[in-house]
Amino acid sequence: FYVYVIYSSEFDRYYVGMTDAPARRLEEHNIGKTTSTKAYRPWELVYCESLDSREAARKREKYLKSAAGRR
Repeated sequence: FYVYVIYSSEFDRYYVGMTDAPARRLEEHNIGKTTSTKAYRPWELVYCESLDSREAARKREKYLKSAAGRR
């Protein structure tokens, strides 16, 4: 599993997510399949981290979404 960060330079926004297929997931964000990111297209992948399990990826995603992780 992967934890990823995408960035919309047009709106200066970041989004943190988790997936098993980063390329497919980025495409979904860019075609508007995800409600929370639809209005801020286009997105570019700026960070991707591979983890051993879904649980580890979920924990890392939660950390990156926290105040400490955003810093």
